[in-house]
Amino acid sequence: MFVITGNRLLDGGVVFLAPALAWVEDIQLARRYESDKNAREVVASLGEVVVSLDIIPVAYDDEGVVQPLRLRERIRVGGPTVNPFEGIHLERSHTGKPS
Repeated sequence: MFVITGNRLLDGGVVFLAPALAWVEDIQLARRYESDKNAREVVASLGEVVVSLDIIPVAYDDEGVVQPLRLRERIRVGGPTVNPFEGIHLERSHTGKPS
């Protein structure tokens, strides 16, 4: 089983293609395809609302929840693994001189 995923152009958020050909943030709402060939045909007809389109393999876990099979996709579904602002010093001074 496969779903179609990508990143929204507006903000880079991870999205999944839903049955009504709308983009949603919840993988549980994603349209599921029996083969990657069927998914590729749909991808070919989509407009440029998202970037980095990908067809990913998924499966139901023991509780009937759709889970990506690849680690990369499990991380994308769960959100960032680090605080994007951690360790960034926002009060940097710049003298204009090369260091």
